[in-house]
Amino acid sequence: MSYVFQPAPTVAVPVVGRSERFPVRRIYCVGRNYVEHAKEMGFTGREAPFFFFKPADAAVVVNAGETASIRYPSLTKDLHHEIELVACIGTGGKNIKAADAKKHIFGYAVGLDMTRRDLQGEQKKLGRPWEIGKSFEESAPIGPITPAAQAGDVENAEIWVQVNGKDRQRSNVSKLIWNIGEIIEHISAAWELAPGDLIYTGTPEGVAAVVAGDTLHGSVGGLTEIKVKVQAA
Repeated sequence: MSYVFQPAPTVAVPVVGRSERFPVRRIYCVGRNYVEHAKEMGFTGREAPFFFFKPADAAVVVNAGETASIRYPSLTKDLHHEIELVACIGTGGKNIKAADAKKHIFGYAVGLDMTRRDLQGEQKKLGRPWEIGKSFEESAPIGPITPAAQAGDVENAEIWVQVNGKDRQRSNVSKLIWNIGEIIEHISAAWELAPGDLIYTGTPEGVAAVVAGDTLHGSVGGLTEIKVKVQAA
């Protein structure tokens, strides 16, 4: 097959203990999925889950033991970090029941949902989509994927991120409003999941701004930690 220009390379995430990499198809994100984060965003209660997308090429692969770089994005003066557990789909499906969801998970990783908060806030006030605040280049750093059988009890894992060595967010995955199985059930009712899909499952409270020169260090339980440094635009 020939193309009018060279296709972009597939974004592929390393897998712990394996030479093969995990090719990314789609990135789903869950909004306001920890109670305390919902409160700091001005909401309360267990509202129905809702989702937004990031393009696959928003993923920034952070190799084990390395510090990746992301550029401070354009148009914003309020770039926020959001640490998240990422569920990585290995077997697709439609209308998956929560009780069966784990059969579809290949593994788990630590991710960051970087957010242009000021732009997101403007769109909220206007009742418009959030894409300009969420779906931009280098907005989805992700560490190596740990296969599910080796990931331990991720649903009760501590989740945290530090900025320049100081705690910003620290909570537990057990505090998810909608757990991983429920998230997959809701997503697969609306879209057909496929191998290569990433699901950023939501962030706890403590989101805050970073600036050029800051280093973020994030962890979820026993998964491979990630480090990301924000560079000037």
